[in-house]
Amino acid sequence: MTLSGFVRKNVFRNRRRSVLTMLSICFSLLLLTLMMTLWRSFYIDQGAPDSIKRLMTRHRVSLTFFLPGFYREKIRAIPGVVAVVPMTWFGGRYKDDKPENFFAQFATDPEEYLKVASDKTVPPDEAEAWKRDRAGAMVDAELAKKYGWKVGDRITLQGSIFPVNPELTIRAIYTMDPPNKSMYFHATYLEEAVPFFKGQAGFFFTQVASPKDVATVSAAIDDMFRNSPQPTKTESEKAFQLSFVAMLGNVKAFILVICGAVVFTILLVSANTMAMSIRERTREVAVLKTLGFTRGSVLSLFVGEAVFLSMLGGLLGILVAAGIMQALTHSPQAIGIGTGMKVTVPTMLVALAVSAIVGFLSACLPAYHASRLNIVEGLRHIG
Repeated sequence: MTLSGFVRKNVFRNRRRSVLTMLSICFSLLLLTLMMTLWRSFYIDQGAPDSIKRLMTRHRVSLTFFLPGFYREKIRAIPGVVAVVPMTWFGGRYKDDKPENFFAQFATDPEEYLKVASDKTVPPDEAEAWKRDRAGAMVDAELAKKYGWKVGDRITLQGSIFPVNPELTIRAIYTMDPPNKSMYFHATYLEEAVPFFKGQAGFFFTQVASPKDVATVSAAIDDMFRNSPQPTKTESEKAFQLSFVAMLGNVKAFILVICGAVVFTILLVSANTMAMSIRERTREVAVLKTLGFTRGSVLSLFVGEAVFLSMLGGLLGILVAAGIMQALTHSPQAIGIGTGMKVTVPTMLVALAVSAIVGFLSACLPAYHASRLNIVEGLRHIG
């Protein structure tokens, strides 16, 4: 029998303890994988290629304050700006207040919106129909599939922020990757129905010519309105999304603390298991050395067992984490930044490497002591 075969045979010699240890490592690696996925999605991934050329301009104080509509043309005049549209969060209810019936709704300008949101694919005839119908709406394909909507269907939203219940006709259905499950309708519809909103916008959505223009255009916009009654804050689309995450507190520190606690926990669990396993096999180690096993062979045997068990638990945890993330991002409540999260292959490899390193470190000390065991003392051992 080879050394690797011997390792596999001995991993589950105490099945209950090995299975419990593997499940503990599985749960720990599940948490670690989810935390690393959150970190990657929030702070590493840059989103769709076109998103790095898009800017969000809002009121410097808060998103709850509107901006004057004439800011749009002033922003358009800045060098490097390709297109700019007003955007306003409507926040209405569809059917009822149940979470599964919630989706994002924005009032915008269809004439220019698809020039900015170029990652959305819409049939040309549907896009034109949406532009022509002031009571028309454009919806995400996944959202349409969920409710069984098709082009020409009429739906009614119940206003919660604005005192109006828009009656809209679906004129266009768009696709994008990942889907954002949102609806868009004419800002002019909202302005005509709500007098106090006329000539205003929630924020401005801007596309610049190239990524290198992002910093200069952002600074130019904010400098232009710095001393106005409604000062602005302009940031990239990714930074705009992360501003909502920041409302939860110091998310970076939270994720790092959780990851550190998880690694420390699985190290303790694995180290405890290996220490008990090796201590119970003292006589066996003496017999192996009597049969000609060298110190290196004994050391490799126990370290291999620990790494193999740890990686089994880690692999199981990673697969469960991938399934959970898939289910969460495709749930009815998933919108916005959450829909783009997934457990990537690099994340899986890092998590698996962590489990292997933890298994290696947890077995090093007890395996080293076992490899130095005196044969006579080992054979005399009772326990």
